[in-house]
Amino acid sequence: MVRPFEGNFTQQEAIGDIAIAAAVEVLQSGRLHRYNTIAGQLSQAAMLEQEYATYQNSKYCLACASGGYAMNIALRAAGLEPGEPVLTNSFTLAPVPGAIVGAGGKPVFVEITKNLVIDLDDLAAKFKSTAARFLLLSHMRGHVVDMDRLMAIVDANDAILIEDCAHTMGAKWQNRNSGNFGLAACFSTQTYKHLNSGEGGFVTSNDPAFMARAIILSGSYMLYEKHGAAPDPSAFADIRLQTPNCSGRMDNLRAAILRPQLVDLEHNIERWNKRYGIIEKRLSELNTVQLPVRPKEESYVGSSIQFLIPGISGETARHFIDANQKLGVELKWFGSDEPVAFTSNHSSWRYIEAQNLPRTDAILSSLFDIRIPLTFSLQDCEHIGEIIAACVQELSPDGECQ
Repeated sequence: MVRPFEGNFTQQEAIGDIAIAAAVEVLQSGRLHRYNTIAGQLSQAAMLEQEYATYQNSKYCLACASGGYAMNIALRAAGLEPGEPVLTNSFTLAPVPGAIVGAGGKPVFVEITKNLVIDLDDLAAKFKSTAARFLLLSHMRGHVVDMDRLMAIVDANDAILIEDCAHTMGAKWQNRNSGNFGLAACFSTQTYKHLNSGEGGFVTSNDPAFMARAIILSGSYMLYEKHGAAPDPSAFADIRLQTPNCSGRMDNLRAAILRPQLVDLEHNIERWNKRYGIIEKRLSELNTVQLPVRPKEESYVGSSIQFLIPGISGETARHFIDANQKLGVELKWFGSDEPVAFTSNHSSWRYIEAQNLPRTDAILSSLFDIRIPLTFSLQDCEHIGEIIAACVQELSPDGECQ
C-alpha cells in the first residue's frame, strides 16, 4: 500500500529576500503608483518592462494588472470591433473567453487534438466559415502547437494572431520565444504562473502603433513617456487623443516583487522540467494512460502535467479523483459539467452561445491535470507518480473501477 502524500499543491515558494527588500523599499517610499516618480527616476514598473522586453526578445512591453486584462486590451488595441468573432482553443481557462467577451468580441471555439493543442484542420475550416480576423491562441497548460503550420494558416487568412502565453512564459518553438509569432503576446504573473505577484501580467509586441494604443488603454493618461519599453513618443501623437483610458496598470509594489524573480526564471524552468520528467516517466509506464506528445521543436516549461485515461466514464473519473485525493494527490478533471475552482470547460461558460465540439468533449472527458509547484522535491514527485500509478492500476483495462 502506497503511503499518503503530505505536500500542498497550492503552496508556492516564498518570495525571496531580495524581492522582499525591494518591496519594503517601495512601501517605505510611499510611491506605489507607477507614475509617482521624482525627476529622472524610472519606476519599478518601467524597469520591469525594460527587463521583460529584453527577456522576451521583444521591442515593447506593458506591465498590466492581470493576464486577463492584458488579453482584453490586446484585442482592443488590435482593432477588434463589437460583435466580431474571435477564434480560440476549446480547451482553455475561463479568462480567455472572458477577455474576448469583455473586449466586445464573440468567442468561436476551435477543436483540440489529444496532444491538447488547437486542431489546425478545424482552425483552417473555421477561419473560412466565420471570416474571423482574429485568433487568440491559448497555449493551454504549456502545450505549443506546430507554430510553423499555424502561422501559414494565419497568414493565408490575413488574420491577426494574439498569443495567450500564461502557461508558456519561457517556452520556445524552434528556439523562438513563445509569444513572438503574432502581433502581440499576453502573459500572467498570477500566483500559479511562472512569476508570482498574486495578480499581474504583460503585453509584448514589436508593433509601435499597437503598443501605443495598449499603453493608453492601460490608463497612462498622458504619462506614456514614463514607460520603460514603449514606442517613440511620436507613435502616440494621434492615438493618445483617440483611445479611451481603461485603467489596468501594474503598480510598483508588484513590479518590485517580480524583477528578482525574472532573474531566476531560467533556473526555475530547469527545476520544473526535472520534476515534470519524473512524473512523466512513471505515468508513461502505465498502459491505460496516454500522455500528450511533445514535438522535438518545442522547449516547454513543465509547471503542470496532464494525462488522459481514454474511455473512462464520468462516474469512474470522480472515483479516481477521490482515490488520489485520499492519498494526498490533488487532481483536476476537465470533463465535469460543473466548474470546480479554476477548472471549467466551454459547456459551463453560459454567457457564450453553446457550440458543438464533439472531439474536444471526448478528450476533456478523459483529461486529468496536476500542478507541480517548486515546493515539491524530486522525491515528492516520485511519490506523486507512484500514487497516481497505484490508483490507475486499480482501474480495469477498460478504464472502469474494479
